[in-house]
Amino acid sequence: MAENTEWSRRTFLGMSALGALGLAGCGSGPAPAPQVDVQVPQALLDQAAALRGGSVGMLSQKLYSEAANKALDRSLQVFAKATGTTIRNDLVSGDAGDMVAKMDAEVKAGTNRDLAFLSDRRFVGQLHNLGALTDVTDVVEEMRTLYGEPATEANNYCVFGGRWYAIPYHFIATAMYLRKDWYTEKGLPLKPYYTWEELRDNALAVSDPAKRRFGWGLTVNRSGDANGFITNVINTYGGAIADNTGTKVVFNSPETVAAVTFIGDIYRNPKYAPMLPPGVGSWTDSSNNENWLAGILGLTLNQFSVYADSKTKKNPVYGNTHPFNGATGPALDRPLAYGESNSFVVFKGAKNPQLAKLVAKFMAGGSALLGVAKEAPCLVNPSWDKVWDSDPYYTTGDPAFPALREQTRTPLPVKTKTGYAFPQAPSPGEQAAVAAYVLTDMMQSVIQGTRPAEAVAATHARIVQIFEQQGYRQ
Repeated sequence: MAENTEWSRRTFLGMSALGALGLAGCGSGPAPAPQVDVQVPQALLDQAAALRGGSVGMLSQKLYSEAANKALDRSLQVFAKATGTTIRNDLVSGDAGDMVAKMDAEVKAGTNRDLAFLSDRRFVGQLHNLGALTDVTDVVEEMRTLYGEPATEANNYCVFGGRWYAIPYHFIATAMYLRKDWYTEKGLPLKPYYTWEELRDNALAVSDPAKRRFGWGLTVNRSGDANGFITNVINTYGGAIADNTGTKVVFNSPETVAAVTFIGDIYRNPKYAPMLPPGVGSWTDSSNNENWLAGILGLTLNQFSVYADSKTKKNPVYGNTHPFNGATGPALDRPLAYGESNSFVVFKGAKNPQLAKLVAKFMAGGSALLGVAKEAPCLVNPSWDKVWDSDPYYTTGDPAFPALREQTRTPLPVKTKTGYAFPQAPSPGEQAAVAAYVLTDMMQSVIQGTRPAEAVAATHARIVQIFEQQGYRQ
C-alpha cells in the first residue's frame, strides 16, 4: 500500500457492484469475513435520504493494523451501499513530513477531499491555523446527545475559540510495555508507573545480549515514537517547547538540559551499551514494534498497536506483556498519559459537507466502530463515553480496557512543578516543530558529542524560527 507522500485510493460506490470495487485496491487479496455485522442506524438513513447519489472524498490516517484498515473499508462500503452514495477513501501515512502542507495546498487550490481523520494532537492545530477547517460544533453537540462526552483530551486539541473544528472518532491511548517475565526473573516489581531512572536501571538489569535480551527498546532516531519519548522526558523533567499559551518558545531551560543530558547518557555511556538492541540508532516507527514482537526487547513505548498485533497474531509476547501508564520525572509525580483521538475534520471548500458529517457520525459509534476496534484491540477505542457501554466487547474484550477507558477520563490539565499545564493550548508552532524532527536531530547531535546545553540552545533557536514562520513573534 502506498505510504509517505502518496495517497492510496479505495473507492466505495453505493450504486455499483461492490464485489468488483470493494478491496481490489488493497493488493492483499480478498478481505476476510467481517467479524461484525455492520448496520447503518435508521436515523442516519433518514438524514442521508436527501443526499442519495452524492459523493465525498475522504482521507484516512493509516492504522498500524492492516486488518483494521480493511474493517474500516467494510464499514464505509456498508454506508455507501445503504445510502446510495459514493465514498472515495485514500490512506495517508501520518508520518509523511509534508502531509499538512499537502492538505493545505489542496484546500487553497480547491482540489481537496471533503473530510479526513487524523491525530488531533499532531495535526488539527496546524490545519486550523492555516484556515483549512470547517466549524463542526453542530455535529459534536448532536453526538453529545447520543454518546455523552468525548475523551477529555479532545476538548484541548479539537476546540478553538470555544468552537469545535474536529469530531472525535476513536481514542488512542499512550502506554509503555515491559517484559513481565524478565522483570520477575530479576525480582523487579511490576508497577502502574516508574521513574525514568528506574526504567533505565531496570532495563540494564534484565539485559543479556548473549540471550538476545535487550532491556531498552526506545530510539531517538527520526520517528514519531522518538518524538513522543523525548517530549515526555523533557516535560516530566519540567521543560517544555512552548509556554502554556502555545505561543512563546521556552525550550532553553535548565530542566530541558537535564532531560537531554539524561537521554544522551543512555546512548553514549558504555555502561548502558548491553541494553541497547542492534541498530537502535537507525530505527523508524515500525522498528520497535518489530523487535518487540520478535521477543528481544524488555521495554518499549508505543501506542497499543504493538499490543494489538501480539494479541491478534497469537504472539507469545502478549502473555508476557505488562502495559503501564508511563514514567515520572523530577517535576511530575504522575505519568503524562492522556492519549489522543483520531478525529474527523471537514475541509474548507468541501463539495458535500453534509454527507461528510454523516460519514463521521456513522463511523464514530455502533457497529461501524466495533468492526474496526475488534481488528485492532486496545489500539482503536471509543472516544465517546456511552460508546464504551454499547457492546460487551469494550468491557470484557481485554484486561486492558478498564484502564484505557479511565485514560479517556483523565482530569486535565496535569501540572508540573515548573508551572506547565499539559496538555497545553494547541500550538501550531509546536506541532510544526515536532513534525520537523527538531528533537530527534538534537539528540543525534548530543550522541555525536555536542554538549547538551549547546544542543538545547541551538534547537531553541531553530524552534523560534519555526514559530515565527507560523506567525508567532518571539
